[in-house]
Amino acid sequence: MGKLQGKTAIITGGARGMGATTSRVFASEGANVVIADILDEQGQALAAELGDATVFQHHDVSSEESWRAVLKLALERFGGVQVLINNAGVLLFKSILQTSKADYERVLGVNLVGMFLGVKTIGQHMIDNSVAGSIVNISSVDGMKGCNGLCAYASSKWGVRGLTQVAAMEFGHHGIRVNSVHPGGVNTIMSNPNDLPREQIDPTYKDIPLQRIAEPEEVARVSLFLASDDASYVTGEEIKVDGGVLVGRYYSSLPGAPDNL
Repeated sequence: MGKLQGKTAIITGGARGMGATTSRVFASEGANVVIADILDEQGQALAAELGDATVFQHHDVSSEESWRAVLKLALERFGGVQVLINNAGVLLFKSILQTSKADYERVLGVNLVGMFLGVKTIGQHMIDNSVAGSIVNISSVDGMKGCNGLCAYASSKWGVRGLTQVAAMEFGHHGIRVNSVHPGGVNTIMSNPNDLPREQIDPTYKDIPLQRIAEPEEVARVSLFLASDDASYVTGEEIKVDGGVLVGRYYSSLPGAPDNL
């Protein structure tokens, strides 16, 4: 039996990239999956590929009305929601001085306000229906450190950490677990926009301990663990899936560094 048999998961940003891989992994583990995304064509195609236990809903995470519509669909099709994967996000490469107020608000509107609305909407459903559910918020290593050029993005991902911690406290006594996942570079359009082959992209990661980019399934499997009953006593955690980037970077001039630096 699959690890998510009998559970229904809403996956935002579930039509492409890491979200699509998460949708596939969850479906393979027996979950009913609601793919929630603004990418209609890709979302509908993926839902058709995964079969009758998967549906697609056009979804703008920054809209309360859109969240109500996604929940309504999940209830009509599957009777409830046990898992929320808050995965949708946008990236913007601009310095502080280049970032307009509109830029900043747009990124935070998706990456942080969108997650807040998901936590609130689905959390309320879980509480009202005595569902001992799991909420997984996808943050980033950039929510644990600074990075020039990621003013709005890093701000939003740092905010996800605070939201997750508060939700873990407020929802824990209802049996609801809330955790965050912090990927480093992942081999998707966001971190590898030119779709370079591994032999070209991996060398750019040679100064981190595992010396390679992650595949999206490696992150999806961590979300799977947190969504499943295997993580029944895990809440408020910040799980790094970063190949060791936050441990430190190699200095080629010092002992213990790999030979290929």
